[in-house]
Amino acid sequence: MSRTELSNMKQPPVPLATLIGQELRNGKIEKPFVKYGQAGLAKKGEDYFLIKADCQRVPGDSSTLFSVFAIFDGHNGISAAIFAKESILSNVLSAIPQDISRDEWLQALPRALVVGFVKTDIEFQKKGETSGTTATFVLVDGWTVTVASVGDSRCILDTQGGVVSLLTVDHRLEENAEERERVTASGGEVGRLNVFGGNEVGPLRCWPGGLCLSRSIGDTDVGEFIVPIPHVKQVKLSNAGGRLIIASDGIWDALSSDMAAKSCRGVPAELAAKLVVKEALRSRGLKDDTTCLVVDIIPSDHPMLPAIPRKKRSVLTSLLFGKKSPNSTNKGNNKLSAVGVVEELFEEGSAMLTESLPSRSALCG
Repeated sequence: MSRTELSNMKQPPVPLATLIGQELRNGKIEKPFVKYGQAGLAKKGEDYFLIKADCQRVPGDSSTLFSVFAIFDGHNGISAAIFAKESILSNVLSAIPQDISRDEWLQALPRALVVGFVKTDIEFQKKGETSGTTATFVLVDGWTVTVASVGDSRCILDTQGGVVSLLTVDHRLEENAEERERVTASGGEVGRLNVFGGNEVGPLRCWPGGLCLSRSIGDTDVGEFIVPIPHVKQVKLSNAGGRLIIASDGIWDALSSDMAAKSCRGVPAELAAKLVVKEALRSRGLKDDTTCLVVDIIPSDHPMLPAIPRKKRSVLTSLLFGKKSPNSTNKGNNKLSAVGVVEELFEEGSAMLTESLPSRSALCG
């Protein structure tokens, strides 16, 4: 048989993205570096953030490190934001069974995040205070990123293909039709403020209470229609890594997800956070607390994420990362980038998750 005939019998080449995915699944890729930066300016002093880069899944075992990053944007006072910052991590971790493997731990994490958010809310409501807070909680373990959020602080993912993905859902009644339907189906009312003369002004709110958000922690005075059950999303990155931008609505009211990502590409995380805040202030001024965390998940053989070419991209890059979605700047866009860059593992945003949770007494026991 000739060489030509032999070559014709060979299997077609396996796409590089597929090989990367196989290596990830086989655990052959080393854990990435996690580098981060924080920046912010206060208008009302109700934004709080949490950074814990040295958590251990197994206490005393440095090979089980994971990192936590979170933003809490308080309203009607600061007590709910402070309480959530101090309580939510321990409540999440206490909901995960002991002595399980890393894979089992990651699989248990989404449900534990729901339990942790609900427990934090129940514990805070016992204090009898009326403040509330958004919460966007991000856990990075190796190449796996798990995000839980209530409210309108947002987490986006910028990958090396230049595709920006939204890992959270905004729980503003003005922008979220599903949440409006959920609130009204539960017996709540959704409407704007009525002023003298019968004119309606401002954003849509939930009544009673008048809160613009449909989900939060705290807010004891707004009734049962505002729930603390988070939208949860878990993804796995390829070994190209990626950048997370986690920020309060002081950023997102000024910048689209795409604008925020573009404003800081090609610079280290610490400077990147400052650039995002600077761009938001340039666009809108300081009208609200403005807090930003930037987290880079970087291959262990790279000192930082490489800059994304601004104009021409090679054929290989296009094949690996796909073309940019025309909807990537859309505030509600929740699509992930091409296969081989991000693998979606879990997503759940339904408030009906309470049906699978322990009772309130068990959560507080």
